Amino acid sequence: MARKTITGLSQRNGIWHIDKKINGERLYESTGVGDRAEAEKYLIHRLEQIRQRKVFGVRQVRTFREAATRYLLEHKDQPSIKLTALCLQQLDPYLGALPLTHIDDQALAPFIRDRQTDEDLPNGKVRKAVSNRTVNIAIERVIRVLSLACRKWRDEERRPWLDSIPLLSKLEEKRSSRKPYPLSWDEQSILFGELPDHLHKMALFKVNTGCREQEVCKLRWEWEISVPELGTSVFLIPADFGGRHENSGVKNRDERLVVLNSVAKSVIDGQRGISREWVFPYNGTGMHRMNDSAWKKARVRAAKLWQEQHLRPAHPGFASIRIHDLKHTFGRRLKAAGVTEEDRKSLLGHKNGSVTSHYSGAELGQLIEAANKVSATDSRGPVLTILKRRQA
Repeated sequence: MARKTITGLSQRNGIWHIDKKINGERLYESTGVGDRAEAEKYLIHRLEQIRQRKVFGVRQVRTFREAATRYLLEHKDQPSIKLTALCLQQLDPYLGALPLTHIDDQALAPFIRDRQTDEDLPNGKVRKAVSNRTVNIAIERVIRVLSLACRKWRDEERRPWLDSIPLLSKLEEKRSSRKPYPLSWDEQSILFGELPDHLHKMALFKVNTGCREQEVCKLRWEWEISVPELGTSVFLIPADFGGRHENSGVKNRDERLVVLNSVAKSVIDGQRGISREWVFPYNGTGMHRMNDSAWKKARVRAAKLWQEQHLRPAHPGFASIRIHDLKHTFGRRLKAAGVTEEDRKSLLGHKNGSVTSHYSGAELGQLIEAANKVSATDSRGPVLTILKRRQA
């Protein structure tokens, strides 16, 4: 007598999939196998899980993959969702199939080990080990998913997906992270002299306004607001302007006031008439990033030139200067010039409780005066003494 075939299985692309109703509940998922007998065993196992839950109240075991998928669907409009999706994709081979109750430091250990080890890729390239901060960003995503599974998500019986949130350890960052490196006037002169013209203008604007990279790359003329009583203009960047990604927005989700000192104003005036839309166009559109190969090659040349002029190696911070260090430079120079903390926060676009679009003319004049204290293009600006260890 032939064995009775279990219904509810269909094959697609060599893999058996389940599509079956049981007690009014639809079971629709992949078995992950191409063998019919193995697929039937998996279906029987899943049907028994449902029966146990329906009849005896046994809680359904949720995997980290289920929780991660739900998180991505519920938070798809978050500005950082692409980064979160990438982190969860990298975590999936290590945690995806594990029950939520099995996520702990031991489960994360292989992921951390592999991320902190160089890996040879099939295309002949090498994936470099990442920093402790990068690993911690992924761990923070895991904590967030587990937190929602415990505090928010409920099954049909109103029970949480997870009873308690495990205490996950993060890696130490302070000693391993690269410290900000504000430029001296001499270093700025050497570095900017090695930049191509378009990057030179953007960097000069950035170091005189404290804008973030994407606020410079995607700066639009429509955001410029004339202030005739002061004979100048400002830029007001909307909170949802986007950035590298469409819904990135300004970091603190507020409008960003950009005040122009004399140097920044001269840069802006020099850009007029080039593009109707973009202040700093490149090949007819806004730049994707400033931190490109041209920037990296320029800093190598600048470090070499520094060594030739000063007969000693450049500081490692200068040799690996980052785009964001220009913002730190602006902030440090403001502080050295005696600008108040409140004005520094406004000029740097930090959240300080004020509504940036409601500044009066007098307040704008005060901010422009403060920004002009660091508007020099050479060593005539406020002295910024940076304590640096002598390099061996």
